[in-house]
Parts: sequence; C-alpha cells; structure tokens
Amino acid sequence: MEITVRTEGNAPYQICLQDSFRKLSTYLDAVGCAGHRVCVVTDSNVAPIYLQEVLQSVRMCTDTVLSYELPAGEANKTLDHVRELYEVLIQAGFDRHDYLLALGGGVVGDLTGFAAATYLRGIRFIQVPTTLLSQIDSSIGGKTGVDFDCYKNMVGAFHQPVLVYVNIKTLHTLPDDQFASGMGELLKHGLILDADYYEWVIDHMSEIEERKFSVLLIMVARSCELKQSVVEKDPKETTGDRALLNFGHTLGHAIEKLKNFELLHGQCVVLGTIAAAYISWQRGMIDEDEFYEIRDMNVGFGLPISFEGPTAEEIVAASKKDKKMDSGKIRFVLLDKIGHAVVVPDVSDEEMEEALNFIRYAYESED
Repeated sequence: MEITVRTEGNAPYQICLQDSFRKLSTYLDAVGCAGHRVCVVTDSNVAPIYLQEVLQSVRMCTDTVLSYELPAGEANKTLDHVRELYEVLIQAGFDRHDYLLALGGGVVGDLTGFAAATYLRGIRFIQVPTTLLSQIDSSIGGKTGVDFDCYKNMVGAFHQPVLVYVNIKTLHTLPDDQFASGMGELLKHGLILDADYYEWVIDHMSEIEERKFSVLLIMVARSCELKQSVVEKDPKETTGDRALLNFGHTLGHAIEKLKNFELLHGQCVVLGTIAAAYISWQRGMIDEDEFYEIRDMNVGFGLPISFEGPTAEEIVAASKKDKKMDSGKIRFVLLDKIGHAVVVPDVSDEEMEEALNFIRYAYESED
C-alpha cells in the first residue's frame, strides 16, 4: 500500500506500508540512492533487532553504507549527538547528493531529519520508522528537531523526507509501553479529525492489543492518511490546520519535561488530551459522558489517566516556554465535538490548572 504526500515547494514522496524489509532496496533505488553514500542512523534498542537486515537491503543498491548508533531515549535527542553525526558524515566524505536513513522511533527520526536539514544546508533523508508513534505521526510531514536544555524540539527545521518506508511487522517486537505510547497519538487523530475512525479503533481494541496484522495495517494506513491530509494543507504550520495536531501537546509537553522524560511522549500527550477534553467539557463544547469516554478509553490501551509529581501551577508555567506560543499567548486546541477540534486563544491559567488538578485528584483518589 502506498500513500503519496504532496506539499507545496517540495517533491512528492511515498509512505509505503509493507510487511517486511524485502522491498526496501527497490524503493531506495526509486528515490535515487543507487551509487550514493547512505548513513543509517539508529539507536541502541533498534540496532540489535533490525540494523543488519536494513544495512543488507541498503547494500543491494549502493556500496558505500555506514551506520551511526546513539543511545536510546528522549534524553539523547540533543545537539551533542547531531554534532557527532556531522563528524561521521564529514569523515566519510558525504556530499549533498548522499542520504541519511533514520531507522527507529521519533527520537531517531527527528534527530536524523534535523541533521539532514542542516548538513551542507540540506541533504536527502529517508524515514524507516519502527514504532507505532513514528509510523503514524512523527515520520510524516517534515518536522525535525532536537531538544535544548530539556525544552522539547526547541531547535529544528522543516525538511521533508524523500521516502517513508513502514514495515508494520516491526510493531510485533515493540515493547508494550511503546505500543501504548503510539496509541496515545493515534487516538488523538480520531478525536480531532475523524469520529468514525475513533469509534473503529475502540471497537477493535482487543484485536489491536493482540497486534493482529490485518487490523494494524488498516489502523496505521488510516492514521497516515489523516496526517497526510493535514500536512498537505499546512506543511509549515502557517494556516492553522496543522496546529490542530497539537491537541494534548501544550500541557503534555510540559508534563513530559517536568517529569524528566520518565513518561513516554504518547503517555504525556494522553494526559494533555484528557486535560484539554476536561476544559472542552467545562466550556460546554462536549458533554460529560463524552469527556468520561475520552478519558476512560485510554485505560483499555494501557495508557495513564492520572499522574503524580509536578503541580498544576508548575505545569502551566512550563507550558508558556513551549514553541507553540503565539505573541505570548498559548494556542490551545479544544474539542467542539468528537472528530473535530478548534484552536482557541483564550484558555486561562485557571482553566488549565483546574483540569490538571482534576487529573491529579483522580490519581490521589486511587491511593
């Protein structure tokens, strides 16, 4: 299955959904890798499982292939590792006609994309995402970046890949918490863009949790289509369409930072999503039953609905240092119904703190 992404000013590229790496070399040939240098960037979790298989596929279309491995985890998405990768590329003589290939999850994809965007003012790169979150979200759309002093994605660039190759079978080796993290982003897609898809995901919960391939293929493909539709309308987040994808991220990113990345990105997005849904309910945009369904459906997918640690006041203060600020104001995304979201400029600190305290209260009430 193939999905084509077309953005203004960039060549179109394919999202290829496959059940193995067998066709990777064919697609690499198609995007012009033959005869050029390729550096495969991966991390310490993915390398022992898939690196050799992918290197073998790359060597089928070009002779000069090397790899760079960074330690796994969000804490390593830094300029220090980008600097190390630059050194590898310079020493190997990479020029503007060569390629980077990101093999891994969102951290690897974001860091590799940023290095590709900035090395020699831009070289081509390929996404080979191996986590659910990266397959349905971060590998699509050209957002690249690294964290700076624990501020998430504060240094980055828009740089579209030339290919996204998705081997859905990699989800079978994904740890349960990482799979759940991806479901956090995936449920968000349905909540903000497609109510029927949201209900389909809930209806197929048991098959998804069993990781049945035919169901995963449908699910990943639909989320990719939704992300594609938003990216094509607003490739650089200038018209407001792409800002809708930030549902749950304003407070989620702040929780992620203040928890020192102890929680995975998708887990924090879910907490931010519940808080945003709470504000939507309190404003009368969705009803009480809809709010509690949004909150409680996360449990079935192994996702948190409460947290401990930072205070509501600390989280709100941290959210104001997020890159999504606009003239000193937070661009907050709320639901006006399941399947449709809106950006609002006037969510107050008090509303955010009330929502966060509700989640903290839920946690405390369980003790």
